[in-house]
Amino acid sequence: MKRLLMIAFHFPPLAGSSGIQRTIGFARHLPQFGWEPLILTAHPRAYERVSDDQLRDLPPDAIVERAFAVDSSRHIAVMGRYPAFAARPDRWVTWWLGAVPKGLQMIRKYRPHAVWSTYPIATAHMIGHTLHRLSGLPWIADFRDPMAQDGYPADPKTWHSFKEIEEGALRSASFSVFVAPGAARTYRERYPEVPVARLAVIENGYDDESFSWFDDSSQNMGALLPGTFTLVHSGIVYPNERDPTQLFRALRLLLDEGRLKQGELRLRLRAPAHEDLLVKLIDEFRVAEVVELCPPIPYGRALQEMMRADGLLVLQAANCNDQIPAKLYEYLRCRRPIIALTDSAGDTAGLLRGAGVHSIAQLESAEGIALELSRFLAQAKRGEAPLPDEAFVARASRLHRARELTSLLERLDNCARAPAI
Repeated sequence: MKRLLMIAFHFPPLAGSSGIQRTIGFARHLPQFGWEPLILTAHPRAYERVSDDQLRDLPPDAIVERAFAVDSSRHIAVMGRYPAFAARPDRWVTWWLGAVPKGLQMIRKYRPHAVWSTYPIATAHMIGHTLHRLSGLPWIADFRDPMAQDGYPADPKTWHSFKEIEEGALRSASFSVFVAPGAARTYRERYPEVPVARLAVIENGYDDESFSWFDDSSQNMGALLPGTFTLVHSGIVYPNERDPTQLFRALRLLLDEGRLKQGELRLRLRAPAHEDLLVKLIDEFRVAEVVELCPPIPYGRALQEMMRADGLLVLQAANCNDQIPAKLYEYLRCRRPIIALTDSAGDTAGLLRGAGVHSIAQLESAEGIALELSRFLAQAKRGEAPLPDEAFVARASRLHRARELTSLLERLDNCARAPAI
């Protein structure tokens, strides 16, 4: 059994991050392919919100080490202010101070064969790069999101720190892994000197084990709101990347024209954050009779809600064409009708078409949304709304993704047990 040192900030008991599932999924399934995971994460004090509900998803014999880390905005701020350097590249830069010595201890004790780190958080790649240099172990840099982008981060000094970390990863890591084809294409263009063979795509996925708890019970519990079509969006509604303004405008249009009857539809936004903005938009378009904002619930209950929904909603703006929401893979596994408000040229739309889902409208077009939503609801009423293709869904499992990661690990040039350092 070979060993992989996995560096991840998003890890239980952190609450409210879909990124947790990528690390847990790899950790759970890698042993089936001959690799034992060693998890290096942050002390729970660094998390704003914690919950025990995903701890049960960890393999019972998993080796997990938690290193010193604080959140600069909460732990070192005075009257809400703290030095800028304490949040560069992010508010958890202190994790590097604790994780490097802890990681070296783990390397000496367990002698792993490779290092894997996942962004976000940017500090994770700083740790991965440092341990790679000090130990000589091959390193895989996992990018769940692109790093230095146009206008992000907004602070120039933070942007330059992101760019420096990004360049270090692309040039030093044996493989840089992306979760969407468009992101990999962007980085090929950004770093033409990096061999294409060192850039890989391993998409997000779903864990079948997480759903097995609910497959039967959800069906027995029936619809969420009998007599009303319940359309669920589960997760954060970002003001720029998932702006619901035109969706709310489309709902108002459908109500005014009589194409949407009172009590026919309930749009449930689960754990959307940004509630002040959403309440303002709901009031502006007078759609409170249709839209409800719901608080966060434990991960398992959120999955069960999605499985009981009449339909599932995807929001993804054109400025995220090179990204695919991690939640979308869980949507596919729920085997419910899906409607997506996204750019038809983006990776999200491409994935859905590959799964046989064609209810897609531009997020920026109220008229297009109104037309597609009417068509979607009519199909659902007739029982004709297409469900995701079973074979496609099977290939999107975390087990399949772990097999893809294993194939990269086996290709590492220097896949030998670490020396005692």
